[in-house]
Amino acid sequence: MIGVYDSGLGGVSVLRAIHALLPQHDLHYLADTAYFPYGPLSAATVCERALECVGALIAHGAALAVVACNTASSAALEPLRAHYAIPIVGVEPGIKPAVAVTRTRRIGVLATGGTLQGERFSRLVQRYANDVQVQTVPAPALVEQVEAGQLATPDTHALLHEYLDPLIAAGVDTVVLGCTHFHFLSDTIRQILGESITLIDTSLPVARRTADLAQQIARGTGRVQFFTTGDPAQISVALGYMWAGATVQPLEDMPRVRC
Repeated sequence: MIGVYDSGLGGVSVLRAIHALLPQHDLHYLADTAYFPYGPLSAATVCERALECVGALIAHGAALAVVACNTASSAALEPLRAHYAIPIVGVEPGIKPAVAVTRTRRIGVLATGGTLQGERFSRLVQRYANDVQVQTVPAPALVEQVEAGQLATPDTHALLHEYLDPLIAAGVDTVVLGCTHFHFLSDTIRQILGESITLIDTSLPVARRTADLAQQIARGTGRVQFFTTGDPAQISVALGYMWAGATVQPLEDMPRVRC
């Protein structure tokens, strides 16, 4: 079984890409909604939650885990790999592919504060974007809109303009979606940005990496199950927009791990 974990429902975008490539593998998705959102939390707290959530997926039988959250990957990917023996895939903003396609040498990154302030993001920029102007935009309110299932409302559209219009005015020709939640807003984002600006979404590359590692684990029946550390009723409606017919179960017996 492959376990996929996020602070909320944004990682369902990665789950869908994985399921498309690996339809015969069983998948467990865990939303840590008891601690959502991760943005205001300290890096140490996010790291501990990541260790506990991945530990819970392993206890359920995961032979491979995907941390489908940029903030959790930034805070905890190295500790996770040191603590657990199974392969662990993380996500990170697509700085490298953005730099590869930009013509103006100006790119924008839409993400959460936790991701943008993390050491992992700084390393990405230093490694791949030394000669590129990188304009970052923290957009935590968009995460809240997606989590509430408000994908195409006037409020969400207004927020997108608030975050994207400065990037357009700055002359960027490439925008990186640095949060898995933003995938669900990509159609509207593309409409606002126009055809001349490239949008970078890393869901598919993460799924491809997962598929490569999944060659080492047994296939299942293709069953997909959803779990939450919080109240299932709070995310059931929004989850239904993302995965037709999905039901979510409460997760019990979380391990306690220190980062």
